[in-house]
Amino acid sequence: ILFSQVIGFIYGFITEQFGWTVYIVMAGFALSCLLTLPPWPMYRRNPLKWLPVQESGTEEKKAADRKPKRHAKS
Repeated sequence: ILFSQVIGFIYGFITEQFGWTVYIVMAGFALSCLLTLPPWPMYRRNPLKWLPVQESGTEEKKAADRKPKRHAKS
């Protein structure tokens, strides 16, 4: 995106057309989205192994969170 911004600014400055700057930046954004957003197979070769969800101890934690809080009177 940064590369397309620089190229778009330079081209727009030379041609004195702000519209070309916007078009080039939008094309760079679209290209970067196309390269990064879809789940390409090359990105899915080595998936991350997440830790399992730990269910133990959640009941104790919830009970501790329910304690009423006292506010100091001023």
